[in-house]
Amino acid sequence: MKVALVTGAARGIGAATVDRLVADGLHVVALDSCAGNGLATRADLDDVARRHGDAVHPVVADVRDRAALDEAVAWAVGQWGSLDVAVAAAAVIRGGRALWETPEGDLDLLWDVGAKGVWHTAAAAVPAMLAGPDPSGCRFVAVASAAATHGLFHLAAYNATKHAVVGIIKGLAADLVGTGVTACAVSPGSTETDMLRQTAALYDVAVDELTQHQLIRRALDPTEIAAAIAFCCSPAGGVLNGSVVHADGGFGGFGA
Repeated sequence: MKVALVTGAARGIGAATVDRLVADGLHVVALDSCAGNGLATRADLDDVARRHGDAVHPVVADVRDRAALDEAVAWAVGQWGSLDVAVAAAAVIRGGRALWETPEGDLDLLWDVGAKGVWHTAAAAVPAMLAGPDPSGCRFVAVASAAATHGLFHLAAYNATKHAVVGIIKGLAADLVGTGVTACAVSPGSTETDMLRQTAALYDVAVDELTQHQLIRRALDPTEIAAAIAFCCSPAGGVLNGSVVHADGGFGGFGA
């Protein structure tokens, strides 16, 4: 039995990833802050867990809290014997103003959740993978964004955070040389999630206007992104070590 940790697991891409990994035979610790007020709730997380019975263990915790991530990893190893996969999918969105008008609090929140949250997840998960029975089968995957490649207007802080996620992954992959554990990032485009709707609201446009900036000319489905993540988590996914998978439907960026 393989075991995974998924953050941001209560809805959107995170929830779809939990569903897909369970379908692939993994047991999953599904972690989410369940903070509400525009973010997922405990009811959302419970719905995910309820779909899968004993194969999913829900944990309410914030990725800004390193100790909570350590506890979640320890639970997985103690109860299920190992940690083989970690998917850092927790994120928030803030923006709507030029960089010089963006409140410092927005930058702090995006950095702490979107970048340091990935760092904390890796720092908690990777030692357990290295100490496990089969490091060569272990995978760390971070959810980045098309914003990790493109500059999106009025989203400079979000851009910076997602570029940092890619930097974290590349540095982690270099640190893991020779261990068998691999790390990569997946960068989704405009995906049918609450975050996409929040982004459209920041721009005061319809969601369809955002999706027209990708060659596929539609919103991606969270299950499509989850399928890409699941491949990265698989034994075959080792070939993507240190890479960024652009699961963005041909996103070309958008500006003012």
